[in-house]
Amino acid sequence: MTRVAVAQLWIDIDDPAGTRQGLVEAVAEAAASGAEVVVLPELATSGYVFVDVAEANARAEPLTGDTVSLYRELSLRHDVIVVAGFNERSHGERPYNSLVVVEAGEVLACYRKTHLWGTEKLVFTPGRERAPVVDTRVGRIGAMICYDLEFPEMVRDVALRGAQLVVAPSNWPAVRAVAGERPPEVTKAQASAAVNRVFVLVADRVGPERGVDWIGGSLVADPDGYLVDALTLGEPAVRVVDLDLDLALDKSAGAYNDVMSDRRPELYG
Repeated sequence: MTRVAVAQLWIDIDDPAGTRQGLVEAVAEAAASGAEVVVLPELATSGYVFVDVAEANARAEPLTGDTVSLYRELSLRHDVIVVAGFNERSHGERPYNSLVVVEAGEVLACYRKTHLWGTEKLVFTPGRERAPVVDTRVGRIGAMICYDLEFPEMVRDVALRGAQLVVAPSNWPAVRAVAGERPPEVTKAQASAAVNRVFVLVADRVGPERGVDWIGGSLVADPDGYLVDALTLGEPAVRVVDLDLDLALDKSAGAYNDVMSDRRPELYG
């Protein structure tokens, strides 16, 4: 079994020191509970609602900057795999919305969000590389960011490359709420897990930021699409769950079907 932690953090773009301290405390809490993998939200240290490109650039950091150095240090200090987002400086006019996968203090992968949602297109430049699938001590982890997860082909791609656990640091804006219904982002994450028979983990955020509220819909879904733990919508939390990642290697959906081999090329091209 692999113990994983989802840190649903309160992030405040106007209080970077407090935000960073909350992040450090969340990783320590997860590690104290025996977590081997800790996933933090999208743009976990910078915040999300930038006034303009100039502010985003002013807060951007290189891969060798303080934020990634902190992730590396936390990985070493607590002996955990850290997956977390950051605002990455680019060589162009706009920064990247990025994440890193860090194990034993080393950056295994840096991914730049390819699907930008809403006004992100006015602030960030899209990445051009496929979402990474990396070998770690616990298994193969695929990583993408927020809106990427809502494109079925993204999850399918990393699943076909052997990902057992698909993680998505996210900032899900609370656009619309319907009483008695789960947010559609949650439902789509569950569907992606079931369709590809992988574990899907989303680390969302909470806390109002410059007039924007957030779903706080962090989750872990199993290869059948069911939630491994209850949702804690809108509340800060560090949730720790145990997963048998080998279950994601079994792509059978009953005795007669395999979700990876039943595709009909003549129907889908």
